[in-house]
Amino acid sequence: MVATHAGKPGGRRRLVVGNWKMNGTHEANNALLSALKGADLSASDVVVCPPTPYLCAVADLLAGSPVRWGAQDCSHHAPGAYTGEVAAAMLAELGCTFVIVGHSERRAMHAESDALVAEKAEKALDHGLVPIVCVGETLAEREAGATGSVVERQLAAVLDRLGDRISGCVVAYEPVWAIGTGKTASPDEAQAVHALLRSTLRDRSSSGEAVRILYGGSVKPENAAELFAQPDIDGGLIGGASLKASDFIAICRAAA
Repeated sequence: MVATHAGKPGGRRRLVVGNWKMNGTHEANNALLSALKGADLSASDVVVCPPTPYLCAVADLLAGSPVRWGAQDCSHHAPGAYTGEVAAAMLAELGCTFVIVGHSERRAMHAESDALVAEKAEKALDHGLVPIVCVGETLAEREAGATGSVVERQLAAVLDRLGDRISGCVVAYEPVWAIGTGKTASPDEAQAVHALLRSTLRDRSSSGEAVRILYGGSVKPENAAELFAQPDIDGGLIGGASLKASDFIAICRAAA
């Protein structure tokens, strides 16, 4: 059941996800998570996604806390002879509730196709994980006026494979040109793309109104509240700011 959040159609509760990327040490992780556990973040759902080697330690540190944990990627394969891969079943066994799939860095650096991202989302759902399906355009695509066609194509691949199972997913719009660059889509620009994604979800699934859509792309304490106030922006997928406790806590509170 989707918890109700005032002002959001479809009863969508705000969600803030910290994507640590390939960052962290045991000492830094302990300090960050201790600060998160000491803050009142109960007004929204909060998730951290550390690098895979730290998942067990993060699970231990967050046990009994409302802050949940997830992974940054999963394999589309079942367990087997796939050196270096991590199966969705393994992540579920570690207590993960979410997994990011199709992040722009995976698409660009590892040539992950729309079809592969859809397979990963399906595998995550099969093992009780919530896939956070990332979509977004490059600067060249945006300047060519192709933003809409790009994000619709990326989302359509997942909808084609999952159908109404999309209700078990989260979608994250991350304009590639705004990730880690300090550039951010204006609230109106971000809302326009979120509205397009929402329309696509509604058209393709009876549960499209309830699917949460996050914005990711240089979200900071200074711009979070205005972004999250948009009708179709249900929270954020946070990169660099999720590594600094004070910034991440401020963003989580902006979502509330």
